[in-house]
Amino acid sequence: MSQQERFDQFAALHVPGDPVVLFNVWDVGSARAVETAGAKALATGSHSVAEANGYSDGEETPLGFVVENAARIVKGVEIPVSIDFEAGYGDTPEIAAESLTQLAETGIVGVNIEDGLFGKGIRSVDNQAVRLKALAAVRSSSGAEVWINARTDLFLQSKPEDHGTFVSEAVERGAAYAEAGARSFFIPGLADLDLISKVCESSELPVNVMATGKGPSVAEFASAGVGRVSFGGYPWHKAMKNLADTALGVMGGA
Repeated sequence: MSQQERFDQFAALHVPGDPVVLFNVWDVGSARAVETAGAKALATGSHSVAEANGYSDGEETPLGFVVENAARIVKGVEIPVSIDFEAGYGDTPEIAAESLTQLAETGIVGVNIEDGLFGKGIRSVDNQAVRLKALAAVRSSSGAEVWINARTDLFLQSKPEDHGTFVSEAVERGAAYAEAGARSFFIPGLADLDLISKVCESSELPVNVMATGKGPSVAEFASAGVGRVSFGGYPWHKAMKNLADTALGVMGGA
């Protein structure tokens, strides 16, 4: 299957009300485990990749490692793979596009691109739209597109009780990101189903939410009109907790 064919397969999975479920992975082993469980596509989580390899999140993982890790995952599985590319690995839109061009050569079908500044606020809508437009223009040497999942950090950087006041801005950002070439709109941190439904109703793009393992469920997200559900760092933390608990049992003589 060609890279463009995998892209088309990935695109078709984004159905509002019947979301694609991305149980985030961090290496070939975790990717194969999730693929075996019946996943239709895979996505990495930058936090998980960083922590699994001794780095901190926030583009502290070297670009070369991110590219190499992506290449190994793509080669190790049969289903489409999307990569959490944080803010795009570039101070300017042009540098970010160059970084994405390297990543596109690995055979990935998509990336997650955030508008947050690593805990130091959020890029302006216009600034982020320019970056997304540059990234959306990237093609692999085979001519394959890259699915841009445009993430806003509005809800991650605000208190849950204040989330309702940011819905209008989120919808505006989603519209601007869509015009810039994004294919889906990611709103991590928002868990209120009524508010999620409002975003979905107003968004021309499939909406991506982040599950935490504590609710809402995938079925509940689907009922709100979501088109994509990812799990961020939850799979990594759960796997490490299970490993630690098992090791503790062995060390304790269990």
